[in-house]
Amino acid sequence: MKLRRKLFSSKDPYDVTKSELFFNATKENFSYLISHCDDYKKICDGLGVKTSEDIKDISDIPVIPTMLFKQHDFRSGRYLVKSTSSGTSGKKSTVRFEFSALTSALKMSLKVTRYHGITTLKPCRYIVMGYKPHRSNKTAVAKTAYLTTFLAPAVSRKYILKHTSEGYKPDFEGIVEALKKYEKGKLPVRFMGFPSYTFFLFRLLEDNGLSFQLPKGSKIMLGGGWKQFYQEAADKETFYKMAKKTLGVEEENIVEFFGAVEHPILYCDCKNHHFHVPVYSKVIIRDPDTLEPMKNGEMGLVNLITPIAKATPLLSVMTDDLGILHDGETCGCGVTSPYLEIVGRVAPEDIKTCAAGAADILKGVKV
Repeated sequence: MKLRRKLFSSKDPYDVTKSELFFNATKENFSYLISHCDDYKKICDGLGVKTSEDIKDISDIPVIPTMLFKQHDFRSGRYLVKSTSSGTSGKKSTVRFEFSALTSALKMSLKVTRYHGITTLKPCRYIVMGYKPHRSNKTAVAKTAYLTTFLAPAVSRKYILKHTSEGYKPDFEGIVEALKKYEKGKLPVRFMGFPSYTFFLFRLLEDNGLSFQLPKGSKIMLGGGWKQFYQEAADKETFYKMAKKTLGVEEENIVEFFGAVEHPILYCDCKNHHFHVPVYSKVIIRDPDTLEPMKNGEMGLVNLITPIAKATPLLSVMTDDLGILHDGETCGCGVTSPYLEIVGRVAPEDIKTCAAGAADILKGVKV
């Protein structure tokens, strides 16, 4: 997998001149997968794509819907680490990563976070609005949140979701007590985790007439999505205003990440809060009826492509997200690669409203 190694060694994470290298790396990855994963080979054979020579364009790569990952365990080689999706709908995807995939992911993460000024040697305190690590939790979102606390030296880590005999339970009281302590200190505070629980905290503070002025350099880093609260997610403007009002964190210090267990590529929003597509991946927007690629600016199903892994066929996955791919030049932040806008999800029958979910979660919380 020499071409993958070369691709993930790219110095500029948004280098638009790497398209040919990316295309050749995907063909290299495809050749490996069809010779090591019988299930993926059957899918490809059924679509008439038998060798890498049948791939004339990125869009020709056979896709696997994320829904299928939740129903079937795909394997294509030896692995070192196994992760699962959060299982919001009741079913979980299981993906595996070999050592070379993990090293590629590490290179990617360091380059992307350095580019956006997130890595630093200055110590900080972390408040993780997600799961506290536990041996029973194999989810990728828990592992990612923990690893993110290494982007700046961690003096302490405080978690909102703690494991109990009844499963994970939120500890808002503990977070508020930590904020009272951290506000008086000099070390910056970094929030990391689910935007839903972070927003619920904002509401709790506002409802109780509480506000904090966190030390200079504090950040809010969002990842993992809104999960079951997706349909009623707060708009960005409201979120930013609440962050300023309750924690004293300005908009420029709020960073959002996008990714999926079936597509382990780090998307980090720019200063204009757009998810530019990094050199390690490609995004195709497909017509929901025909699955044909659509033009930039048109809304359709989000197809994510990356040659990062060999142990699981993650080369081309079809999500249940609806999105729009925009020309990068229209952003104005200086990055010229296209950027992805996530609009919503298809058939969100399992999604609760944010208001109902927040009411249930915050019931009985005393601060």
